[in-house]
Amino acid sequence: MTDLILIGLYALAAGTVVGVGGAVALRLLRKRSIFLHVALLLTITVGSVTAGVAAVAQAMFLSAHDLQVVLLTVAASATVSLTVGVTFGRRLAAASVWAAQARQRERQLEADRRDLVAWVSHDLRTPLAGLRAMAEALEDNVVGDRRTVADYHRRIRVEADRMAHLVDDLFELSRITAGALRIARSTVPLRDVVSDAIATTAPLAARRGIRILARETGWPIVTGGQPELSRVVANLLVNSVRYTPPDGTVMVDAGAEHGEVWLAVSDTCGGIPEIDLPKVFDVAFRGERARTPWPHDDGPGGAASGGGLGLAIVRGLVEAHGGHVGVRNTHDGCRFEVRIPTVGSAALRYG
Repeated sequence: MTDLILIGLYALAAGTVVGVGGAVALRLLRKRSIFLHVALLLTITVGSVTAGVAAVAQAMFLSAHDLQVVLLTVAASATVSLTVGVTFGRRLAAASVWAAQARQRERQLEADRRDLVAWVSHDLRTPLAGLRAMAEALEDNVVGDRRTVADYHRRIRVEADRMAHLVDDLFELSRITAGALRIARSTVPLRDVVSDAIATTAPLAARRGIRILARETGWPIVTGGQPELSRVVANLLVNSVRYTPPDGTVMVDAGAEHGEVWLAVSDTCGGIPEIDLPKVFDVAFRGERARTPWPHDDGPGGAASGGGLGLAIVRGLVEAHGGHVGVRNTHDGCRFEVRIPTVGSAALRYG
């Protein structure tokens, strides 16, 4: 009985030494990765058992051969245990990190959803109130002269177009966030996409006195969805026109390099505050006073019609093509740049 007590004490002492050392190591490394913590815990556990067996084997006065056999057996078992434990520990750590990221993304999406609802509620409340007031004025014959009535009709049409534009943006954004967007890829000449987008934005730019410039030749041909790419370019152009002061310039350029097709829209808006640059593609983000739309424009897509969704849609559509979009400040404005990976040789041709 005494021998058993001594064996237990030897094993307990050896395991305690390893455990205390491991606890100190865990405390020193408490800010490191989860995988390191899991690996260290496994090492402490296996090390405690190994130390206990080794201490007991030494105390039993085994022969040199028997002692080597015991230690070799324990070392082999410890190696297998650590290998298996570290392998599954890596998976456990990766799963834990993924779960934490998923929870963070879920919280962010919920926050974005609340912000989006708040923004949309605000954007719809004002035009709806105006529509109701003008409709009641027309219904009650409060206004009678032909010019005022015509102006009310024009304003009703403008506000209806504005809300239709907002609803269209919401529908497109919902398809992107729900993963329901399906791109029908084809060979798309960027020259035609940019030309159509400029033609659509030209009336707004003309009213604002803003020049939209584009290169004459050297436009790449990319493989992608033409409606989606058209929307990307149009949203970027409208965004730049909205934030560029009168008599400013918006420049569209494109090219192909390093296995990617790039398209850039540069403006003379004066730049975006550095703190806002990482947030310009977030849902419902419309900037601070340093980058606010210029005076309201009556046309659809004008300064008053932005719902803070245009750039979020751009990011979603570009990422659906496997690409990425970014923005940086220039000396007199900012430059939005879209990059889409080439698919085959079609994207390397120019038109």
